[in-house]
Amino acid sequence: MMDNIKPKEATAIVNSLLGGVVPKIGVQHITVGRSAEIEAFIKSLEDVKNGHSMVKFWIGDFGSGKSFMMHLLNTVALKQKFVVANADFTPDNRLYSNDGKAVALYSAIMDNIAIQTKPEGGALATLLEKWIEQVITKTSQDKNIPLTQIREEQHLPLIQRSIMNTINELTDVGGFDFGVVVMKYYEGYISDNEQLRRNALKWLKGEYRTKTEARQDLGVREIIHDLNYYDMLKNFCKLFVSMGYSGFMINLDEAINLYKISTSVMREKNYEKVLAIYNDCFQGKVSNFFINFAGTKEVLENERRGLFSYHALKSRLETNKFETLAERDFSQPVIRLMPLNHTEIFVLLKKLKAIFDFNYKTQLDITDEEIHQFMEEMFNKPGASEFLTPREVIRDFLNILSIIRQNPSIDKQHLFGDIEIHDERPDESAVDSLVDSIEVL
Repeated sequence: MMDNIKPKEATAIVNSLLGGVVPKIGVQHITVGRSAEIEAFIKSLEDVKNGHSMVKFWIGDFGSGKSFMMHLLNTVALKQKFVVANADFTPDNRLYSNDGKAVALYSAIMDNIAIQTKPEGGALATLLEKWIEQVITKTSQDKNIPLTQIREEQHLPLIQRSIMNTINELTDVGGFDFGVVVMKYYEGYISDNEQLRRNALKWLKGEYRTKTEARQDLGVREIIHDLNYYDMLKNFCKLFVSMGYSGFMINLDEAINLYKISTSVMREKNYEKVLAIYNDCFQGKVSNFFINFAGTKEVLENERRGLFSYHALKSRLETNKFETLAERDFSQPVIRLMPLNHTEIFVLLKKLKAIFDFNYKTQLDITDEEIHQFMEEMFNKPGASEFLTPREVIRDFLNILSIIRQNPSIDKQHLFGDIEIHDERPDESAVDSLVDSIEVL
C-alpha cells in the first residue's frame, strides 16, 4: 500500500487527522468500508459526464464520515476530469439571503475550485487562462493567422470578439457582463497588467460589493450578488464543459447551518433554493452539474426545522421504503452513511499505522493484537456506545503513536488505560431551544 502514497499525502493525512479534520489530499489511502457507495457514485459521475445533472444528500450522524466522504468524492471526480469545488455552510453563508450571505457562499465555492493538477483548490485563474488559450488557438485557425502573431496588440479586438461570441453561445443569464469581464482578464493576461487580471478575478469570484466600484474598475454595469450567483455557477459549468471537462461538481458540507437558521421564513427560503436546484438538475434544465449536500439525520428528517419541514422536499427525499440495511438503494437522492463496523475500523487503524511509519520513516513496534487491545479499551469505556466517533478513535490512536514514536520504552498498556471518551457532538438540543425561543419572540 505504501508504494503509491506520496510523502506530501502522508504528511497531510497525519497532520490533519491529529487536528481532527479531514485531509484535503490522500484520503483514498485511508478509505475503508465505502466501496458500494463509491461504486454508485462512479455510476452517477458517468451519467453527469453524459450530460445529466444530479443532486445527492449524504446523511450520517456526527462523526460518521460525511466530510471524509466529501473529500473522497473529490478525489474520484478529479480523476474523472471534473472541475470540483467544496464549501461549508456557515452562519455567514447560505443558499438564499438578501444581505450578502448567499454571494459569500458563491465566493467560497469559486475560491476552492480544484482540477486534477491543482487538487487543493485555487484553480480558477488556471482554468480561465487555459480557456483563453483554447480561444486563441481556434481564432488563429479560423482567421488563418499564425499563433506567433495572433497575440500581438493589433489582434486584441479579434480575440476579444471571439471571447464574447463564445461566451454568448455558452451563457444564458448575465452572459454579457461575464463576457466583458473575461475579455478584461484576457487584456490583462496579454499586456501583463496584473491589476486588471486581479480585478477581473475579483468580479468573477463575486467579491465586488458595489456596482459603482465594478464600473470604475472594469466598465461593467452588473455584479454577482445574492440573487444571480446560481446563474453564474451554471455559466461556469458550461464554460468548463466547453473546455473538455466532464462537468462541474460542488460539495456543500455542514448543512446543519441551514437547519440552525433562526427565522423560519429565511430557513424556508433556503430550502426553496435547495428544491429549485434539485428540480433544475432532475428536470434537465442544466447539464453536467453535480451537487452534493452533507448533513446529519436531524438536518434531513426533523419535521419542524429539517429539510422534511418543507413538504415539496420531503416528498422527493423520503427513503425508498423497500430499502433495508442489507439491501441498499444507492440510486436514490439520499445516501445514508452507516457507521464503520469494528473490522473496518481495525483495517483503518492498520492503514494509519503504515502511513504514520512512512511519514516519520519509523517502524513502530505495535502488533495487530495491540491494535485490537486499543480498540477494546476504547469501545468498552463508559459512554463509548453513545458518543464514540471514528474521528475520536483515529485521533487517539495517532496521539498514542506520536507518544510511542518519541518515547519508545513507554508502557503501551498504561497508555491505552488513560483513554477517556468525550461527547464531541454539537449540542443540537441547545440549538433547538435557542431557535424556538427566537421564533417565539
